[in-house]
Amino acid sequence: MKYFNLIFLLSALSIPLLCRAETLSIDEIVDRANRVAYYSGDDGKAEVAMTIIDSRGRKRIREFIMLRRDNKDGGEQKFYVYFKKPADVRKMVFMVDKHIDRDDDRWMYLPALDLVKRIAASDKRTSFMGSHFYYEDVSGRTIFEDSHELVTETPEFYVLNNIPLDPDSVEFASYKIWINKKTFLPMKAEYLNREGRLYRRITALDIKDIQGYPTVIKSQVEDLDVGGKTISVFKNIKYDIGLKESIFSERYLRRPPREARR
Repeated sequence: MKYFNLIFLLSALSIPLLCRAETLSIDEIVDRANRVAYYSGDDGKAEVAMTIIDSRGRKRIREFIMLRRDNKDGGEQKFYVYFKKPADVRKMVFMVDKHIDRDDDRWMYLPALDLVKRIAASDKRTSFMGSHFYYEDVSGRTIFEDSHELVTETPEFYVLNNIPLDPDSVEFASYKIWINKKTFLPMKAEYLNREGRLYRRITALDIKDIQGYPTVIKSQVEDLDVGGKTISVFKNIKYDIGLKESIFSERYLRRPPREARR
């Protein structure tokens, strides 16, 4: 999905709406929400604790460091995820080159096999490391992959309905997104399947101002079909730290940079 993924849950840009709210077009709303969700600062870093809870209440925890670098505001980006805990995923690396006009490039390094695996575009809507997030959620959908409609407006939110332009490439028929009018931070997304049934929900649970950016520091994604959820908590979040482009290259899949290990 475009608006909710792990990086959007790190970042948001506060842009007061003021008296211009009623004059914004749907394209302007979508563009602002996109920039808020993905492009706070020129780069960013966060430590993440992801708790995966299955339908029987059993828990697994993943801890990792996430790095992001923007090539251009509103354009291409790079992501680097280095897993620290538990032992069975330690030193695994997930890296994404996010593109605007084509499928993202994704790699996973598996240290136990000393293997770099390319993740196919057809796998983008599968589980990310056993969680209820998808691989696509890390880098997100581009705004050009869906049509957007403003279905309602409340004093606090714009509510948008989004329909994929290539329905065969995804498992959902549509999703609604609740965008905060003051910050343009997406606060909730609900997905409907092809039968029109709600089956997936992502919610921002806690928000904090970090370096002037309203930032989601706790989020939840729920599987409403099977049951279970994943809760992500973010800490030590920093923006504009001067990450070098060379960090986001294949040579660092096997040899994680200092920025990802500390």
